[in-house]
Amino acid sequence: MPSRARGRKTAVSVWLRRALLVLVAIVLVPAVLTLAYIPSFVHPVSTLMLKDLATFTGYDRRWVSLDDIAPVLAHSVMMSEDGQFCSHHGIDLGELNAVLEDALAGEPTRGASTIPMQTVKNLFLWGGRSFLRKALELPLAVYFDLVVPKRRIMEIYLNIAEWGPNIYGIEAAAQHHFGKSAKNLSRRQAALLAVTLPNPATRNPAKPSSGMNRLATVIERRAAGAGDYVRCLD
Repeated sequence: MPSRARGRKTAVSVWLRRALLVLVAIVLVPAVLTLAYIPSFVHPVSTLMLKDLATFTGYDRRWVSLDDIAPVLAHSVMMSEDGQFCSHHGIDLGELNAVLEDALAGEPTRGASTIPMQTVKNLFLWGGRSFLRKALELPLAVYFDLVVPKRRIMEIYLNIAEWGPNIYGIEAAAQHHFGKSAKNLSRRQAALLAVTLPNPATRNPAKPSSGMNRLATVIERRAAGAGDYVRCLD
């Protein structure tokens, strides 16, 4: 075999080995970190928080346990973001099937992200829309939901979710927007914070638009009648 051909073959082999190592790391690092995040004394940070540190912009995050967060806030977030959180296993198959059917029919698609999906995205992946990220997000969410208790998933999510530029976690959000702790949020404040989550860069719960107020009214009503939907948080 000519030396040039052997060189090309060797270069391809090296590239494939490196690609395989990267793929293994992408799979193993989240798997190991997920186990490390189960104990309550561990306070994970999100990839966005790491980006803020890397760019020297900093951030405000004050970790609080789920017991120190007003139950109505967790209920409101669940009713706004993932109503089947207590019953699914990381993925809401009903919502996912509906999104796929809309996409196949050429209709605008809505979000189908569950709280476990959003949690693994915030912890291990990146923002924006891409098929690659979603392909990684789905199995990670199933694994995360399998090994981490529901209450702990909610606690992590509420402490890493973004509620404004450089504002992460419900305690920092409650203090910033309403000047009170997460434990003392009212029903209305909880609902306004919940409907801020889909777009914290443009939505301000302290100065809600008429559209935000309408959404908050719906979420406030749903949270009040959540009943068995929130049983896994009791």
